[in-house]
Parts: sequence; structure tokens; C-alpha cells
Amino acid sequence: MQIPLNLTTRRVELPPALDDLIRRKVEKLERFSDRLIRCDVVVEGPGERHESGGPYDVRLDISVPGSELVVTKRTAETLRGAIESAFDAAERQVEEYSRKLRGEVKTAVHPPEGPVVGLFADEGYGFIAADDGREIYFHRNSVLPPGFDELSVGTRVRFHEEQGDEGPQASTVESLGAPRKAPDHKEVAQPERRP
Repeated sequence: MQIPLNLTTRRVELPPALDDLIRRKVEKLERFSDRLIRCDVVVEGPGERHESGGPYDVRLDISVPGSELVVTKRTAETLRGAIESAFDAAERQVEEYSRKLRGEVKTAVHPPEGPVVGLFADEGYGFIAADDGREIYFHRNSVLPPGFDELSVGTRVRFHEEQGDEGPQASTVESLGAPRKAPDHKEVAQPERRP
């Protein structure tokens, strides 16, 4: 870390064992990322009004290049519990930050969607238009409830594509609702012309 730990306490006496715990936890954070610039820890007690324990607040401000990671935890339990909980959350944030830097963050992949463009009810199959212009075959048995018989040309579906014996096919087809209709055009009555 470029700047040493800044540990502040308010309305609480920090026993040496917990001071040592905080310092070990900060060292552990540095193992997750060597890019930590500084770490400020504020431990706050309930003050003089409370006679039995918390609530205790623990706040961590961790500076990393281009960002600030902040964790705040409050617990009515023990001071040690508040410290442990705050550092557990900080570890997750620092780990996530490090994964983003390495380009390892997973992005959600959604199944493709498209309209039904061909439906052969008597034969029990149809085709879906994929985004790339291909037509993907599907069989009636691959359609999830409410089922194949509820589909019509134009119905939007979500599907999972796989390679079949004769090319790409949809292994699971889920209807996303009724086909989109073009807006209704109402004919406007023309006034009668009188000679």
C-alpha cells in the first residue's frame, strides 16, 4: 500500500487484540490486489448512553486507481463481529475489482430471441429468424408450455441453439407472447359529395 493504514476510533476503546486483527485484515486485502493506494478504517462505538455493547459501526475507505471502495457495517452484536463482517465485505469488493482489472468479470449471456417465420403445424416443426439472418429449425417437442399449438408466425420466442444432424436447430423454444401486430388503420368515412 502506498499510504500506511489510517485507523480511527470514536466512542470506543479498541483492545490490542482487535487492533492487531484489523492490521492483519488490511494485510490480507493487499494479497487480493497489489494496487491498493490507501485504507482508512473508522471504528465507532455506541457512546456513553449504551451500557451493554453495540451498535458498532465499522467503515473502510479503500483507494484504488480510478476508484474508491467503501464498506460500512453496523452490528448490535460484538465489536469483533462488526470488524469481521466489514472486512469480509471489503475482501469481496477488492477481489471483484481485481477480477475486473484482469478482464475476468463474467457477463450474463442471454439466449437469443427471434420471431417464428415459418410454421408447419401438420408436420410439427417450424423456423425461427436468428439475429444474423439464419433460419433455425425447431420441432414441436422442443417448445415449452403452453406448447407448439399456441405459436403462430410472428410470435417472438427465446431459444437455445445446438447443432443437429442437418444444421442448426433450437433445442428449447420459449414463447415470449403473441405476435406483434401492426397498428390498426381505421378507415375514415369521407363526407358525401353533393352535386
